Amino acid sequence: MSPERLLAQFGEQQVIGFFLVLARVSPLFLVAPLFSSKMIPARARSVIAVGLAIGIAPIAVGAGEGADLATDVWTLGGLVLKELLVGLGFGFALAALFAAVQVAGSLLDALIGFSFGAIVDPVTGTNGGVLNQLYALVGVMIFVAIDGDAWVIQGLARSYEAVPLASAPDIGTLVEGAQLAFGGIFGAAVQICAPVLLAVVLTDVAFGLLNKVVPQLNVFAVGFPAKVTVGLVLVGASLPFVAGWIDDELQRSVSSALQTLRVDG
Repeated sequence: MSPERLLAQFGEQQVIGFFLVLARVSPLFLVAPLFSSKMIPARARSVIAVGLAIGIAPIAVGAGEGADLATDVWTLGGLVLKELLVGLGFGFALAALFAAVQVAGSLLDALIGFSFGAIVDPVTGTNGGVLNQLYALVGVMIFVAIDGDAWVIQGLARSYEAVPLASAPDIGTLVEGAQLAFGGIFGAAVQICAPVLLAVVLTDVAFGLLNKVVPQLNVFAVGFPAKVTVGLVLVGASLPFVAGWIDDELQRSVSSALQTLRVDG
């Protein structure tokens, strides 16, 4: 096929559809796990976003019972804002999952004492303790190992069945889904670190009782290394269960994100 015939197949609707798809894809590279990682250069993320938009655009344009897209400036501006909102809502549900993993690491850092040596997290670019970084990196590795990136892309493509390009989402349902995702972060973090959390608290209680029985003992000098040892041993033992939890929760998060995307009316 000649270049002229190939370009002739790309009409006005296809070009508009591409830019609208790019608007929905872009928020993934701001909030979604792995896609928004600071370890990936901004230029590479831009190229990947354009590539995803090119691949998803034919699916998006064909969805919505073939409704024609508006061509006037003001309507197009509203559609772009709508697509950004839908992409942000989809990505936020996934970001909440990895936020729970990092909150679990932060809780353990505070209880064990590693938060005193907080340094920059290479995944998010923010300050975090040793266990915060460990859980974040392990979460990313698990995400890649279970093909989580493929699930996210498939879920994004299916989002056009729920909210086509020419339709508006139900804002109430979208806000409710964001509230549920945000409200469940701390509860999910406690689930992740519960075994280590319980063991560290029991260790503190044991040394507190020991201090009452033997006041001459320097509990801080003995207790801190003990807490570190108990914490690291149980973190290593519980990481395989964290992998299974992320696997299950990622599927649920993608499903929940799609359920919150509904057409208004």
